[in-house]
Amino acid sequence: MDAFYASIEERDTPAYKTVPLVITRDPRTTGGRGVVTTANYVARQYGIHSAMPAQQALKLCPKATFIPPNFPHYREISDHIHEIFHQYTDIIETVAFDEAYLDVTQNKPDIKDPVVLAAEMQRQIWQETHLTCSVGISYSKFLAKEASDYRKPVGVTVIHAEDAPDFLAKLPIERFRGVGKKTVPKMHDLNITNGADLLKWHEMDLINQFGRFGEVLYQHVRGVDNRPVEYQRDRKSIGKERTYWPFLTTQGEVTTQLTKLAGMVAAEVRKKQTHGRTVVLKVRYGDFKTITKRFTQADFIETSADEFLRLAQQLMTQMPAPDDGIRLLGITLTGLAPQAFENIKLPLFNDHRDFE
Repeated sequence: MDAFYASIEERDTPAYKTVPLVITRDPRTTGGRGVVTTANYVARQYGIHSAMPAQQALKLCPKATFIPPNFPHYREISDHIHEIFHQYTDIIETVAFDEAYLDVTQNKPDIKDPVVLAAEMQRQIWQETHLTCSVGISYSKFLAKEASDYRKPVGVTVIHAEDAPDFLAKLPIERFRGVGKKTVPKMHDLNITNGADLLKWHEMDLINQFGRFGEVLYQHVRGVDNRPVEYQRDRKSIGKERTYWPFLTTQGEVTTQLTKLAGMVAAEVRKKQTHGRTVVLKVRYGDFKTITKRFTQADFIETSADEFLRLAQQLMTQMPAPDDGIRLLGITLTGLAPQAFENIKLPLFNDHRDFE
């Protein structure tokens, strides 16, 4: 959606369309506290943008109008827009009130041309809500997102596979997903200002500089993003994985990293108030060969870092010895259910446990 919260306020109060409008509490009444949720396009001409401190927005535009966000109202309109989405496809991954990925490879109206489908969707959203949106069309989520930002507002941008290299080469590094304000200075220090600069870097050097995110950058600048549109509402797994450079070469290093991963998974599982029946260990070797092993039991596995570590180490003994080191380790818990679902163990059958 285009400046979603601000556009709703402009629609509801047309006088806001001609003034710099900032959606956040007025910093003059909060002691300077607060962060900009969004701003209309008039305010953006002054350099005001989302996530900016409200006090800074006031300095950039002292005459701006500040109003607090009305999230229940925004959610209601977002739900309406999602109802429209479902008229086209049910494969929808919601990112926020104002953003979603849709897989329209097979769509309900059976519209073959995605540009025609996008225009029809824009028309229907405008007709029913009097709000505008921009659509990005591509073969991957990363490129579709970049395309959706390319010609706002009310834009439709298509990035074909053959056009992706040129598009990515010219893309400012700030526009790459995940490159935030803390990462940008480091990128500039490394003389990386756009995709063309990033393309020159070796994968291991990027991993050395940015950890696992370096591997993501290496793939994205080459147009690679194999993530599907995640439309399942119930989370199916919780996992953590890390990429290492230099590679892990000793048992002590592996144990140290497995301990850290087990602790992170246990913390996340407790936070989500869930538990699971299967632990999966993922190992990627220096030559990129990737092997997974899993342990499954009939009842829920104890949610503790020690138990996850014990099972991961047991699975590790079934892995081939690394010739040139380990570049990635991961621990995942699957077979999830809310903690409200408890198993009562009865001594009627043998406990079923499988390592594979």
